[in-house]
Amino acid sequence: MRTRHLGSTGPQTSAIGLGCMGMSALYGTADRKESIATIHAALDAGITLLDTGDFYGMGHNEMLIGEALAAAGQDRDSVQLSVKFGALRDAAGGWSGYDGRPQAVRNFLAYSLNRLGTDHLDVYRIARVDPAVPIEETVGAIAEAVEAGWVRHIGLSEVSADTLRRAASVAPISDLQIEYSLFSRGIEDDILPTARELGVGVTAYGVLARGLLSGHWTRDRDLTPGDFRGMSPRFTGDNLERNLGLVDALREVADAKGASVAQTAIAWVLSRGEDIVPLIGARSRTRLDEALGALDVTLEPQDLAAIERAVPPGAAAGERYPAAQMHHLDSEKK
Repeated sequence: MRTRHLGSTGPQTSAIGLGCMGMSALYGTADRKESIATIHAALDAGITLLDTGDFYGMGHNEMLIGEALAAAGQDRDSVQLSVKFGALRDAAGGWSGYDGRPQAVRNFLAYSLNRLGTDHLDVYRIARVDPAVPIEETVGAIAEAVEAGWVRHIGLSEVSADTLRRAASVAPISDLQIEYSLFSRGIEDDILPTARELGVGVTAYGVLARGLLSGHWTRDRDLTPGDFRGMSPRFTGDNLERNLGLVDALREVADAKGASVAQTAIAWVLSRGEDIVPLIGARSRTRLDEALGALDVTLEPQDLAAIERAVPPGAAAGERYPAAQMHHLDSEKK
């Protein structure tokens, strides 16, 4: 599998990373045995980047990955662990803001190292900027962890171009994790150019728009309890109908290439630059195998033009998060 860098100062990793969130949270019940088997299959296929958050299942996801790596007998240095922190949860599974204070950073890090069963993390980043704490202070605390050897590289998640510049003035930033797909192209105007100017790689999540661009979503699909897509604007009412119409148009392009819709959507993200690594959120070996097929899809200029016609920029209906979460993101990016 070809490799690329997560930024000029970041670790080398596979062309596709595995986002493990759905194995523990937000997409309904997952099969633990199949989740571990999927992680093992990803490692066997040459995927080296595993992404998680300490708040996914309130630590469940980190422990799952730690168990999978221990069972695989994987050499620690052959895997890059990317961890997000800072999101606050309660016992009922609710969300109560973010904490980016330096003492909180040190606390979160200690728990993550223990749950993952490792002595260092490869990329560490706050999940969302804490509006009460300057990003310089949060990044400074991660930089101290880098100096101590607990963290190899500093990352960010869902930040504005201005915040990225401020963070980079404190310490080298290796990677920006942010949503990027045919349905979410907002980073192209300002954030992506800034990341490239600063030599910061991009880890793109949501490349299949949480399943909408998988080619497997149906208009009458029933969601299991705990699946946050039941509250997602893009999955409701007329928005869903509009978005699945876009998927139908993309399917025609995919069929002409002999690829699946998911493979075409992932291949499009891969085509955007060597500095962009798409995360795939496969929860089963079947979906993983399909996603890996994107590496064999070459999009020629005429294919890219056809994709642009099928799914023009800004064509997706509905915001990517519910209103409260979008308010936090919009406030940070002003």
